[in-house]
Amino acid sequence: MVDEPRRVTLEDYLSTSVPQFFTSIVRPELQAQNIIYPHLLIQLIQNNLFHGLPNEDPYAYLATYIEICNTVRIAGVPEDVVRLSLFSFSLSGEAKRWLHSFKGNSLNTWDEMVEKFLKKYFPKSKTVEGKAAISSFHQFPNKSLSEALERFHGLLRKTPTHGFSKPIQFNIFIDGLRSQSKQLLDASTGEKIKLKTPEEAMELIENMATSDHAILSDRAHIPTKRSLLELTSQDGLLAQNKLLSKQLEALTETLSKFPTQLHSGQPSPSSVLQVAGCVICGGAHDSGCCIPTEDTSHEVNYMGNQPRPNFNAGGYFGFQHGQQYNQ
Repeated sequence: MVDEPRRVTLEDYLSTSVPQFFTSIVRPELQAQNIIYPHLLIQLIQNNLFHGLPNEDPYAYLATYIEICNTVRIAGVPEDVVRLSLFSFSLSGEAKRWLHSFKGNSLNTWDEMVEKFLKKYFPKSKTVEGKAAISSFHQFPNKSLSEALERFHGLLRKTPTHGFSKPIQFNIFIDGLRSQSKQLLDASTGEKIKLKTPEEAMELIENMATSDHAILSDRAHIPTKRSLLELTSQDGLLAQNKLLSKQLEALTETLSKFPTQLHSGQPSPSSVLQVAGCVICGGAHDSGCCIPTEDTSHEVNYMGNQPRPNFNAGGYFGFQHGQQYNQ
């Protein structure tokens, strides 16, 4: 009897199907039995989560993740298997959703996982930006040789796929230095540093950077003494605030006494100017400022009885005589 194919209805198509695999990472087949990962290892991995944010560095994240996985060794389990098996524990947020977007049981090896991860979170556009930042490197005016070398190494680490060879890297770094730093390197070699081999140039630059870093460290630990007369702007502001507070307290205390003084009808000794009476005339002024009235009148009469000059006298009487004559 021939088996007839199963008849599938429309309702069967609407029924919920259970997926065969819930994870995109393939579970490796190993000879080892009872593989148990330490709980501390998983905790360390989850402390280094990658969220898929634009400001995150995927290369730095992978480097830290591999370092954590290398802290354990399990008999019969290769390193790549450990990294692939625990990779999902290190993702969160958008990165976790990205991992679940793959078909179930589709990622078989660690290399494949890394390739897809970097293709997603470090595309070619970021490589182009990183190469541009490296090729346009220059030493900042306020930075030393050691600080410039450290920043240049940081640019190289940020874009490992830059493709610049060692000789090209040294040429880019030297061309980006300030003229003072270039002269210092040339003087230390007795000739142009570009006439050295890449190995010789690398040794020279690293030695100069080490010495420069040691000098900066010594300067940073030199204790500085402040004079008692030296005040920073913050100290001056605090002193002004303290002075203003004292003045406000004194003003508040003075104003609080005014209602009591007004109620008692007695003016405050400090608020009313006490003026002693004059012993000569009894006036409200000091005795030394008094001008007696009697003496003043005598002085005025005396001045009025003084003889006048002839010109004034003659003219005055002539005018009076003329008036009388006309009358």
